[in-house]
Amino acid sequence: MIPLIQIRNMHKIYNPGENAVHALDGVNLDIYRGESVSIVGQSGSGKSTLMNMIGCLDAPTKGSYLLDGYDVYDMSDNQLSDFRNKAIGFIFQGFNLVNNLDALGNVELPLIYRGVKKRLRQSIARDALKKVGLGDRMKHKPNELSGGQQQRVAIARAIAARPPIILADEPTGNLDTKSSKEVMDILTLLNQSGHTIILITHNEEIAKKSKRIIRIVDGQIDRDYENDFKGEE
Repeated sequence: MIPLIQIRNMHKIYNPGENAVHALDGVNLDIYRGESVSIVGQSGSGKSTLMNMIGCLDAPTKGSYLLDGYDVYDMSDNQLSDFRNKAIGFIFQGFNLVNNLDALGNVELPLIYRGVKKRLRQSIARDALKKVGLGDRMKHKPNELSGGQQQRVAIARAIAARPPIILADEPTGNLDTKSSKEVMDILTLLNQSGHTIILITHNEEIAKKSKRIIRIVDGQIDRDYENDFKGEE
């Protein structure tokens, strides 16, 4: 089986020279279609830098990255932007919703970028919001929603364009325990429906919800192992 994500000898060096910081130091990583993976590490470990590389948000100092068989660094900026929008749905700790748009409008955004016509994109956005339990909150703006509801809007936005990969950066970081569980339950269901879930977190308990855990220490993969908990309580 060919990996969906294939990273080889990846380095990211900030401030090259005497005071160089090796945020990533020779990372090799394969992630296969349909996996549920947590990348876990403390602040400064390199996990956020690795997330930016996986998400095609930054380029390494050295190394290669094949995403679904394509070399992302051979693409122009416009090609990469279009490819990223189709391949990856992003969920961030800070929700990143547009305050003057309602939930439906926020979920429509990636579909607008893809040129989906209004009637179809509204239908897709409604279905996505229903999947995350917000069928009755479509016309609510972010300031009319709880933190957990805002994150569910962000999840609906991430899945609306039907990308194969969901990349979630500390998705429960701003949520209470109940809302965190709801968000993780949704991500588990998305994985069961075929999405590849990549979760970036410093929270050990959240990491245990994934079937595979990759631990980053000082810019290197310290451990990469199957999780006995299998995402169960």
